[in-house]
Amino acid sequence: MWMAAPPEAPASVDDATLIEQSWRRPDAFASLYDRYFREIHRYAAGRLGTQLADDLAAETFLVAFRKRRSFDPARGAVRPWLYGIATNLVAQHRRSEVRRLRAFQRTPLDDGADDGHEDTVAARVAAASAHQPLTTALESLPDGDRDVLLLVALADLSYEEVAQTLNIPFGTVGSRLNRVRRKLRAALGGVNPVIGGSDG
Repeated sequence: MWMAAPPEAPASVDDATLIEQSWRRPDAFASLYDRYFREIHRYAAGRLGTQLADDLAAETFLVAFRKRRSFDPARGAVRPWLYGIATNLVAQHRRSEVRRLRAFQRTPLDDGADDGHEDTVAARVAAASAHQPLTTALESLPDGDRDVLLLVALADLSYEEVAQTLNIPFGTVGSRLNRVRRKLRAALGGVNPVIGGSDG
């Protein structure tokens, strides 16, 4: 007996197809929201704090929904496009981001309980010594450099995805990150806060 194939599950439909389907059936866009809302929210919270993240993440998807007909599938995945919208919205809140960095700079690190593990204690001491210079350096970065750094650090985007997100050449991503690394290293006295010790 012949049976009709079940409808395609949303997880198996690629992003560009979902956007195209949403032209005729706006509810199809909800699958993109389900796929990417958490990570866009996490990125917004990392940039602006949790109070603004709810609104910014929701606004990102509202803008994307309104502009869905302008999405070019040849551009690639929807994910960098969404991060681009979110980053543009963050730009409207630059003062909030700078205030957040300044507040972070004034906030003492939570030492937690001394669990007796030498590595944990050493890591906390290194983090505490890097805390203020690092936030000062982040605050002083040009907006474009900070965007590249935080898209890599908070959103875990590849260089190619960052280039798509910010609509800049691939090589510019690498040069901005190299410049940021030099500035952060200088601000920390030549110490790499990720691995500890001197970079050489």
